Amino acid sequence: MNIQAANRLTPYMFLAPAAAVMVIALLYPIGYMVYASFLDWNPSQRIGEADFIGLRNYINLWNSDSFWESFWVTIRFAALVVSIEMVIGVGLALLLDRKLRGMSVLRTIFILPMMIAPIVVGLMWRYMYHPQVGVFNRWLSDLGLPTIPFLSDSTWAFTSVVIADIWQWTPFIFILALAALQSLPSSALEAARVDGATGWQQIIHIKLPLMMPVLIVTCLLRLIDAFKVLEVILVMTNGGPGLSTEILALRISRTASEFRQLGEAAAMSNYLLMLLMIITAIMFIYTKLNDARVARIKAAGAKAAQAEEEAV
Repeated sequence: MNIQAANRLTPYMFLAPAAAVMVIALLYPIGYMVYASFLDWNPSQRIGEADFIGLRNYINLWNSDSFWESFWVTIRFAALVVSIEMVIGVGLALLLDRKLRGMSVLRTIFILPMMIAPIVVGLMWRYMYHPQVGVFNRWLSDLGLPTIPFLSDSTWAFTSVVIADIWQWTPFIFILALAALQSLPSSALEAARVDGATGWQQIIHIKLPLMMPVLIVTCLLRLIDAFKVLEVILVMTNGGPGLSTEILALRISRTASEFRQLGEAAAMSNYLLMLLMIITAIMFIYTKLNDARVARIKAAGAKAAQAEEEAV
C-alpha cells in the first residue's frame, strides 16, 4: 500500500470502531424484533425455544379485523393531531414573533405542557373529564347544560384524547416554528416591506416558504411520535370504549403483556415500522424535489441577472 492510499484510509480506520458500535447498537434490536416476528413466542419461553412459524403472525394480523380497526384509529389520530398542532403551533409562532414586554415569560409558560410526563398528562385530563368531579362537566352543570360522557362514549373519547395530545405537543411545533421564523433573513422581509407587501402577503409568500424545510422536518418528527403515543391514551381510556381509542402502540403493548403473544406483537411492531418508513420516504422525496425546484429557480434567476448585465 502506497503512502497516498494509507493517508486516504487513515480517517476511516479511526472512525471504524465508532461506526461498528453504532451499527450494532442500532441494527441488533431491529434484527431481534424482525426475527421474533417469525416465532410463536410467549414470555415463559426463551427465544431459542420458540417455534419458527414463518409469516403466520403477519398473515393472521392481515386477516384480523381488530388489527385493522386499530390501524385506522392510529392513522386518524396521527393525521388529526399533527394537522391541528401544525396550524396552531405555526400560527402562535407567527403571532408571538415580536418584541413586546413579557413575551419571553409568555413563551416559557407556553412550553410547560411539553415538560410534563405523559402519565401525569393522562391522569390530569382523565380527572378533568370525570363525569361527576371533572371540571368540564361541573361547568356544564353550573350553566344548566347536560353533561358530556367524555371518556365513556366512543366519539367523545376519541375527541378527548386528541385534545389532550394537542394540548401537550403543540408547544413542540411552536418552539421549532418560532426558531425557524427568527432565523429568516431580514433582507428578504425588509425588501418585501419596501415593496409594500402587507403582513399576510409576507406570511404567505415569504415567511412560510422560507420556513418550509424546518416545518417539513417538524411535521415528520411529530408524525412519527404521534404513531407511537401510548401513555396518555393508556391512562385516559385504555383503548376504550370498545376499540375506539386503541391505537397500534397500545395494541402492541396489550398483545405482549396481556395476551402474552410476543411474536405477534413483534410482527405488529414491524407493520408500524414499515408504515413510518414509507411516510419518511415520501417526505424525504418531497423535500428533495422541493430543494431541486428552489435550485432551478435560483439558477434561472442568476442566469437572467447575468444576461441583463451582459446586455448593459
